[in-house]
Amino acid sequence: MSGAGSHALEVEGLTVTASGPLGERRIVDDLSFQLARGEILGLVGESGSGKTVACRALMRLLPPALAVSADAIRLKGREVANLSDAQFAPLRGREIGMVFQNPASHLDPVMRIGEQIAETVRLTRGLGRRDARLESVELLRQVGIPDPEQRAGAFPHEFSGGMRQRAMIAVALASDPDILIADEPTTALDVTVQAQILRLLLDLRDRRGLAIVFITHDLGVVSQLCDRIAVLYAGRLCEIGPKRDILMRPRHPYTAGLVACQPAQSTGARRLRTIEGQPPGAGEMPSGCRFHPRCPRAGEDCGTRQPPLVAMGAERRAACHHPLGHGILEGTA
Repeated sequence: MSGAGSHALEVEGLTVTASGPLGERRIVDDLSFQLARGEILGLVGESGSGKTVACRALMRLLPPALAVSADAIRLKGREVANLSDAQFAPLRGREIGMVFQNPASHLDPVMRIGEQIAETVRLTRGLGRRDARLESVELLRQVGIPDPEQRAGAFPHEFSGGMRQRAMIAVALASDPDILIADEPTTALDVTVQAQILRLLLDLRDRRGLAIVFITHDLGVVSQLCDRIAVLYAGRLCEIGPKRDILMRPRHPYTAGLVACQPAQSTGARRLRTIEGQPPGAGEMPSGCRFHPRCPRAGEDCGTRQPPLVAMGAERRAACHHPLGHGILEGTA
Protein backbone atom coordinates (compact mmCIF):
# COMPACT_ATOMS: atom_id res chain seq x y z
CA MET A 1 0.00 0.00 0.00
CA SER A 2 1.10 3.53 -0.64
CA GLY A 3 1.26 6.30 1.92
CA ALA A 4 -1.59 7.68 3.98
CA GLY A 5 -2.13 10.54 1.54
CA SER A 6 -3.36 8.08 -1.08
CA HIS A 7 -6.14 6.70 1.11
CA ALA A 8 -9.67 7.54 0.07
CA LEU A 9 -11.09 5.93 3.21
CA GLU A 10 -9.62 4.88 6.55
CA VAL A 11 -11.70 3.03 9.14
CA GLU A 12 -10.41 2.27 12.63
CA GLY A 13 -12.32 0.37 15.28
CA LEU A 14 -15.80 0.59 13.76
CA THR A 15 -18.33 -1.03 16.09
CA VAL A 16 -22.11 -1.38 15.75
CA THR A 17 -24.00 -2.38 18.88
CA ALA A 18 -27.61 -3.43 19.37
CA SER A 19 -29.18 -3.31 22.84
CA GLY A 20 -31.99 -5.58 23.98
CA PRO A 21 -33.33 -7.75 26.80
CA LEU A 22 -30.22 -9.94 26.59
CA GLY A 23 -27.88 -6.95 26.85
CA GLU A 24 -25.59 -5.41 24.27
CA ARG A 25 -24.73 -7.35 21.13
CA ARG A 26 -21.90 -6.29 18.82
CA ILE A 27 -23.08 -6.83 15.26
CA VAL A 28 -19.85 -5.30 13.93
CA ASP A 29 -16.88 -5.52 16.28
CA ASP A 30 -13.74 -3.38 16.00
CA LEU A 31 -13.54 -3.33 12.17
CA SER A 32 -10.53 -1.57 10.66
CA PHE A 33 -9.45 -1.26 7.04
CA GLN A 34 -8.08 1.20 4.51
CA LEU A 35 -9.15 1.87 0.93
CA ALA A 36 -6.68 3.44 -1.49
CA ARG A 37 -7.75 5.85 -4.20
CA GLY A 38 -8.72 3.93 -7.33
CA GLU A 39 -8.78 0.62 -5.44
CA ILE A 40 -11.57 -1.97 -5.34
CA LEU A 41 -11.82 -3.75 -1.99
CA GLY A 42 -14.01 -6.85 -1.73
CA LEU A 43 -15.86 -7.16 1.60
CA VAL A 44 -16.61 -10.89 1.79
CA GLY A 45 -18.52 -13.16 4.14
CA GLU A 46 -21.64 -15.27 4.60
CA SER A 47 -25.06 -13.67 5.05
CA GLY A 48 -25.22 -12.08 8.49
CA SER A 49 -21.48 -11.45 8.73
CA GLY A 50 -21.97 -7.70 9.15
CA LYS A 51 -20.88 -6.51 5.70
CA THR A 52 -23.92 -4.41 4.88
CA VAL A 53 -24.37 -3.16 8.45
CA ALA A 54 -20.76 -1.93 8.52
CA CYS A 55 -21.13 -0.03 5.25
CA ARG A 56 -24.49 1.44 6.18
CA ALA A 57 -22.84 2.59 9.40
CA LEU A 58 -20.21 4.41 7.33
CA MET A 59 -23.04 6.07 5.36
CA ARG A 60 -25.00 6.81 8.57
CA LEU A 61 -28.00 4.93 7.21
CA LEU A 62 -28.68 2.69 10.22
CA PRO A 63 -31.75 3.01 12.45
CA PRO A 64 -31.30 4.84 15.79
CA ALA A 65 -31.67 1.55 17.68
CA LEU A 66 -28.17 0.59 16.52
CA ALA A 67 -25.33 2.48 18.21
CA VAL A 68 -22.27 3.23 16.07
CA SER A 69 -18.82 4.09 17.40
CA ALA A 70 -15.35 4.27 15.86
CA ASP A 71 -11.85 5.28 16.85
CA ALA A 72 -11.52 7.06 13.50
CA ILE A 73 -13.22 7.36 10.11
CA ARG A 74 -11.35 9.48 7.58
CA LEU A 75 -12.50 10.48 4.10
CA LYS A 76 -9.47 11.59 2.08
CA GLY A 77 -7.68 12.31 5.36
CA ARG A 78 -10.54 14.29 6.92
CA GLU A 79 -11.83 12.95 10.22
CA VAL A 80 -15.61 12.51 10.06
CA ALA A 81 -16.38 10.17 12.96
CA ASN A 82 -16.89 13.15 15.28
CA LEU A 83 -19.25 15.04 12.94
CA SER A 84 -22.90 15.42 13.82
CA ASP A 85 -25.48 13.92 11.48
CA ALA A 86 -26.24 17.41 10.17
CA GLN A 87 -22.54 18.04 9.47
CA PHE A 88 -22.13 14.65 7.80
CA ALA A 89 -25.24 14.90 5.60
CA PRO A 90 -23.58 17.01 2.84
CA LEU A 91 -20.82 14.37 2.54
CA ARG A 92 -23.28 11.54 1.94
CA GLY A 93 -23.47 11.11 -1.82
CA ARG A 94 -20.97 13.87 -2.55
CA GLU A 95 -17.93 12.22 -0.94
CA ILE A 96 -19.17 8.65 -0.49
CA GLY A 97 -22.07 7.08 -2.41
CA MET A 98 -23.81 3.73 -2.23
CA VAL A 99 -25.40 1.34 -4.74
CA PHE A 100 -27.95 -0.95 -3.13
CA GLN A 101 -28.68 -4.62 -3.75
CA ASN A 102 -32.28 -4.09 -4.86
CA PRO A 103 -32.63 -1.00 -7.10
CA ALA A 104 -36.43 -1.46 -7.29
CA SER A 105 -36.70 -0.48 -3.61
CA HIS A 106 -34.44 2.57 -3.96
CA LEU A 107 -35.70 4.08 -7.23
CA ASP A 108 -38.90 6.16 -6.98
CA PRO A 109 -41.49 4.18 -9.01
CA VAL A 110 -43.52 7.27 -9.96
CA MET A 111 -40.58 9.45 -10.97
CA ARG A 112 -38.85 9.25 -14.34
CA ILE A 113 -35.28 7.92 -14.25
CA GLY A 114 -33.77 11.09 -15.74
CA GLU A 115 -35.60 13.27 -13.19
CA GLN A 116 -34.25 11.21 -10.30
CA ILE A 117 -30.69 11.62 -11.54
CA ALA A 118 -31.18 15.31 -12.35
CA GLU A 119 -32.61 16.00 -8.89
CA THR A 120 -29.50 14.51 -7.28
CA VAL A 121 -27.27 16.58 -9.58
CA ARG A 122 -29.11 19.79 -8.65
CA LEU A 123 -29.07 19.11 -4.92
CA THR A 124 -25.42 18.07 -4.63
CA ARG A 125 -23.68 19.98 -7.41
CA GLY A 126 -25.79 23.12 -7.74
CA LEU A 127 -26.50 22.82 -11.47
CA GLY A 128 -29.56 24.44 -13.03
CA ARG A 129 -32.46 22.37 -14.39
CA ARG A 130 -31.27 22.36 -18.02
CA ASP A 131 -27.67 21.45 -17.19
CA ALA A 132 -28.84 18.83 -14.68
CA ARG A 133 -31.04 17.27 -17.35
CA LEU A 134 -28.10 17.13 -19.79
CA GLU A 135 -25.90 15.63 -17.07
CA SER A 136 -28.50 12.95 -16.32
CA VAL A 137 -28.47 11.87 -19.98
CA GLU A 138 -24.67 11.82 -19.98
CA LEU A 139 -24.60 9.68 -16.82
CA LEU A 140 -27.02 7.19 -18.37
CA ARG A 141 -24.70 7.05 -21.38
CA GLN A 142 -21.68 6.45 -19.12
CA VAL A 143 -23.35 3.49 -17.42
CA GLY A 144 -24.22 1.90 -20.76
CA ILE A 145 -27.96 2.64 -21.09
CA PRO A 146 -28.82 2.53 -24.84
CA ASP A 147 -30.55 5.60 -26.33
CA PRO A 148 -30.10 7.58 -23.10
CA GLU A 149 -32.01 10.65 -24.31
CA GLN A 150 -35.18 8.60 -24.72
CA ARG A 151 -34.58 6.30 -21.75
CA ALA A 152 -34.22 9.28 -19.40
CA GLY A 153 -37.97 9.72 -19.76
CA ALA A 154 -38.78 6.15 -18.74
CA PHE A 155 -40.05 4.97 -15.36
CA PRO A 156 -38.16 2.30 -13.37
CA HIS A 157 -40.73 -0.42 -14.17
CA GLU A 158 -39.95 0.08 -17.88
CA PHE A 159 -36.33 -0.97 -17.30
CA SER A 160 -35.05 -4.55 -17.08
CA GLY A 161 -33.32 -5.66 -13.87
CA GLY A 162 -29.88 -5.02 -15.33
CA MET A 163 -30.88 -1.58 -16.62
CA ARG A 164 -32.37 -0.64 -13.25
CA GLN A 165 -29.07 -1.54 -11.61
CA ARG A 166 -27.23 0.64 -14.15
CA ALA A 167 -29.68 3.46 -13.42
CA MET A 168 -29.03 3.02 -9.67
CA ILE A 169 -25.29 3.35 -10.35
CA ALA A 170 -25.98 6.50 -12.39
CA VAL A 171 -27.93 7.97 -9.43
CA ALA A 172 -24.99 7.21 -7.13
CA LEU A 173 -22.55 8.80 -9.59
CA ALA A 174 -24.69 11.92 -10.00
CA SER A 175 -23.08 13.44 -6.90
CA ASP A 176 -19.60 12.72 -8.34
CA PRO A 177 -18.38 10.83 -5.23
CA ASP A 178 -14.80 9.76 -4.65
CA ILE A 179 -15.87 6.52 -2.92
CA LEU A 180 -18.60 4.12 -4.00
CA ILE A 181 -20.01 1.33 -1.83
CA ALA A 182 -21.65 -1.38 -3.94
CA ASP A 183 -23.83 -3.70 -1.85
CA GLU A 184 -24.10 -6.99 -3.79
CA PRO A 185 -25.29 -5.13 -6.91
CA THR A 186 -25.16 -8.23 -9.14
CA THR A 187 -26.80 -10.84 -6.88
CA ALA A 188 -30.23 -10.87 -8.57
CA LEU A 189 -28.88 -10.69 -12.13
CA ASP A 190 -28.14 -13.50 -14.58
CA VAL A 191 -24.49 -14.25 -15.28
CA THR A 192 -24.36 -12.33 -18.57
CA VAL A 193 -25.77 -9.13 -17.07
CA GLN A 194 -23.65 -9.66 -13.96
CA ALA A 195 -20.51 -9.68 -16.10
CA GLN A 196 -21.64 -6.46 -17.79
CA ILE A 197 -22.12 -4.70 -14.44
CA LEU A 198 -18.68 -5.85 -13.25
CA ARG A 199 -17.07 -4.52 -16.44
CA LEU A 200 -18.94 -1.25 -15.92
CA LEU A 201 -17.57 -0.86 -12.38
CA LEU A 202 -14.03 -1.56 -13.58
CA ASP A 203 -14.47 0.98 -16.37
CA LEU A 204 -15.80 3.61 -13.94
CA ARG A 205 -12.85 2.99 -11.63
CA ASP A 206 -10.42 3.44 -14.51
CA ARG A 207 -12.13 6.54 -15.97
CA ARG A 208 -13.14 8.32 -12.77
CA GLY A 209 -10.53 7.06 -10.32
CA LEU A 210 -13.31 5.77 -8.07
CA ALA A 211 -12.43 3.87 -4.93
CA ILE A 212 -14.95 1.06 -4.49
CA VAL A 213 -15.99 -1.16 -1.57
CA PHE A 214 -17.73 -4.16 -3.14
CA ILE A 215 -19.87 -6.21 -0.75
CA THR A 216 -20.41 -9.83 -1.81
CA HIS A 217 -20.52 -13.44 -0.67
CA ASP A 218 -19.29 -14.63 -4.09
CA LEU A 219 -15.55 -15.20 -4.34
CA GLY A 220 -15.93 -15.76 -8.09
CA VAL A 221 -17.05 -12.15 -8.47
CA VAL A 222 -14.24 -10.99 -6.19
CA SER A 223 -11.64 -12.80 -8.31
CA GLN A 224 -12.78 -10.87 -11.40
CA LEU A 225 -13.18 -7.43 -9.87
CA CYS A 226 -11.26 -6.70 -6.70
CA ASP A 227 -7.69 -5.68 -5.89
CA ARG A 228 -7.82 -6.69 -2.21
CA ILE A 229 -10.16 -8.75 -0.05
CA ALA A 230 -11.38 -8.27 3.52
CA VAL A 231 -13.10 -11.34 5.03
CA LEU A 232 -15.70 -10.85 7.78
CA TYR A 233 -17.17 -13.50 10.06
CA ALA A 234 -19.83 -12.74 12.69
CA GLY A 235 -18.94 -9.05 12.64
CA ARG A 236 -15.17 -9.43 13.00
CA LEU A 237 -12.42 -9.10 10.44
CA CYS A 238 -10.74 -12.48 9.91
CA GLU A 239 -8.26 -11.66 7.19
CA ILE A 240 -7.34 -8.88 4.77
CA GLY A 241 -4.81 -8.71 1.94
CA PRO A 242 -4.19 -8.75 -1.81
CA LYS A 243 -6.72 -10.76 -3.82
CA ARG A 244 -4.32 -13.32 -5.21
CA ASP A 245 -2.70 -14.02 -1.84
CA ILE A 246 -6.05 -14.42 -0.09
CA LEU A 247 -7.51 -16.75 -2.73
CA MET A 248 -4.38 -18.83 -3.33
CA ARG A 249 -2.89 -18.88 0.19
CA PRO A 250 -5.58 -18.16 2.81
CA ARG A 251 -4.22 -17.98 6.35
CA HIS A 252 -7.52 -18.03 8.27
CA PRO A 253 -9.45 -21.34 8.32
CA TYR A 254 -12.71 -19.52 7.58
CA THR A 255 -11.24 -17.94 4.45
CA ALA A 256 -9.92 -21.34 3.38
CA GLY A 257 -13.38 -22.80 3.90
CA LEU A 258 -14.97 -20.12 1.71
CA VAL A 259 -12.42 -20.76 -1.03
CA ALA A 260 -13.00 -24.52 -0.87
CA CYS A 261 -16.77 -24.00 -1.17
CA GLN A 262 -16.44 -22.38 -4.58
CA PRO A 263 -17.34 -24.52 -7.63
CA ALA A 264 -14.31 -25.75 -9.58
CA GLN A 265 -13.69 -24.27 -13.01
CA SER A 266 -13.08 -27.69 -14.52
CA THR A 267 -15.91 -30.02 -15.44
CA GLY A 268 -16.73 -32.99 -13.29
CA ALA A 269 -19.03 -34.15 -10.55
CA ARG A 270 -16.77 -33.45 -7.57
CA ARG A 271 -18.91 -32.72 -4.57
CA LEU A 272 -18.51 -29.20 -3.15
CA ARG A 273 -17.04 -28.83 0.30
CA THR A 274 -19.07 -27.04 2.94
CA ILE A 275 -18.25 -25.33 6.22
CA GLU A 276 -19.83 -27.36 9.01
CA GLY A 277 -22.39 -25.63 11.22
CA GLN A 278 -24.02 -22.21 10.98
CA PRO A 279 -22.84 -18.67 11.73
CA PRO A 280 -23.91 -17.45 15.18
CA GLY A 281 -26.86 -15.11 15.57
CA ALA A 282 -26.28 -11.60 16.88
CA GLY A 283 -27.28 -12.68 20.40
CA GLU A 284 -25.33 -15.94 20.35
CA MET A 285 -21.73 -14.85 19.83
CA PRO A 286 -19.31 -17.40 21.31
CA SER A 287 -16.48 -16.40 23.57
CA GLY A 288 -12.96 -16.17 22.16
CA CYS A 289 -12.68 -16.51 18.40
CA ARG A 290 -16.17 -16.32 16.94
CA PHE A 291 -15.36 -18.98 14.35
CA HIS A 292 -13.98 -21.57 16.77
CA PRO A 293 -17.19 -23.71 17.08
CA ARG A 294 -16.96 -24.42 13.32
CA CYS A 295 -13.18 -24.45 12.95
CA PRO A 296 -11.31 -27.71 12.21
CA ARG A 297 -8.12 -26.26 13.76
CA ALA A 298 -9.57 -24.86 16.99
CA GLY A 299 -7.67 -25.37 20.22
CA GLU A 300 -8.51 -24.55 23.82
CA ASP A 301 -7.16 -21.01 23.48
CA CYS A 302 -9.57 -20.33 20.59
CA GLY A 303 -12.56 -20.64 22.91
CA THR A 304 -11.17 -18.30 25.55
CA ARG A 305 -9.13 -15.60 23.77
CA GLN A 306 -10.10 -13.44 20.83
CA PRO A 307 -7.12 -13.60 18.41
CA PRO A 308 -5.69 -10.20 17.49
CA LEU A 309 -5.33 -9.12 13.88
CA VAL A 310 -1.60 -9.45 13.18
CA ALA A 311 0.68 -9.04 10.16
CA MET A 312 1.36 -12.23 8.21
CA GLY A 313 3.50 -10.85 5.42
CA ALA A 314 4.07 -7.42 3.94
CA GLU A 315 0.43 -6.69 3.07
CA ARG A 316 -1.45 -9.48 4.87
CA ARG A 317 -3.17 -9.48 8.24
CA ALA A 318 -5.15 -12.28 9.85
CA ALA A 319 -6.76 -12.98 13.23
CA CYS A 320 -6.09 -16.61 14.09
CA HIS A 321 -4.30 -18.44 16.92
CA HIS A 322 -3.48 -21.35 14.56
CA PRO A 323 -3.18 -19.91 11.04
CA LEU A 324 -2.77 -22.02 7.94
CA GLY A 325 0.52 -22.17 6.09
CA HIS A 326 0.79 -21.89 2.31
CA GLY A 327 -1.89 -24.26 1.04
CA ILE A 328 -5.67 -24.18 1.08
CA LEU A 329 -6.97 -26.14 4.09
CA GLU A 330 -3.41 -27.19 4.81
CA GLY A 331 -3.04 -29.29 7.90
CA THR A 332 0.07 -27.64 9.31
CA ALA A 333 0.86 -24.04 10.13
